[in-house]
Amino acid sequence: MLRHFLRIEIDNDLLTAMAERWRPETHTFHLPEGEMTITLKDVAILTGLPISGDAIIGSTTKPEGGWGPLIRDRLGFDMPTTTPIQGRGHPPLNAGQVSVPWLVSHIQQEVEINDETPEEQVERYARIYLIGLVGGFLFPDKSNRWIQGIWLPLLTGDWDAIGEKSWGSAVLAGVYRELCTCSKVGAKQAGAAMFILQLWVWEHLPMFAPPDPRPYRRNDDELNFLQNLPYGVKWIGANTNDHQPEHSLLFYRSELDKPWWNQVIWDPYPREVGELHHLRHPLDHETWLCKVPL
Repeated sequence: MLRHFLRIEIDNDLLTAMAERWRPETHTFHLPEGEMTITLKDVAILTGLPISGDAIIGSTTKPEGGWGPLIRDRLGFDMPTTTPIQGRGHPPLNAGQVSVPWLVSHIQQEVEINDETPEEQVERYARIYLIGLVGGFLFPDKSNRWIQGIWLPLLTGDWDAIGEKSWGSAVLAGVYRELCTCSKVGAKQAGAAMFILQLWVWEHLPMFAPPDPRPYRRNDDELNFLQNLPYGVKWIGANTNDHQPEHSLLFYRSELDKPWWNQVIWDPYPREVGELHHLRHPLDHETWLCKVPL
């Protein structure tokens, strides 16, 4: 389901303005009328990521024998550790990080998958795609050029087990941590899955949202398309209006200073959306009501 979010246009000015309102002490946005924050429910409903599975934990230390053998075992090919990337001073495998451009170019050189492709090779491609999706989209670094090798052990083994892990809570913790970092004076970039913050703002603070390109209504023509996808998919194709002067960083800063509490939508998700998510992940409802430290 995550692949649909790759097409969402990011409004950098909006995210910057929200990061300026973030307070690391409380993990909340401090606004004129009070505090708000992204919750597990928001992540679960908007992205469809499970939040009630096993925790995303593992080792961050260099594996015995180095990263090369682990990558060869998981991805099925060797990565150069000495040959620099064209135009760059670092090799494709550098200090436990895999180069995204090199990985993409390597896959494009392979034979196209068809009905006669061996299952083992199809699975290898699928794992490479998952590693790119998780390491490069859900947990990206600030450059968007490197994927941490620590994700490799988590994306191997049983396919169903991979999908049942609590990816939603890990992503939310990553967003919290990145907001704590980029809210400091002098910060210029942000990693993590910041598209979730943008979707959250659009849902809860509709005065900042672009026109909804896919309204989610019962009996809507696109309900059949949306009912098996996360609620946030409805924003695909929305124009962030970055090119318009009124949607600038100064505009967002000014608007966030105004008392607009009567415009906040505290629970923006229709009942049928929660019911559909419950069918996909029955235990999530109990989890997102818990009051526990992340």
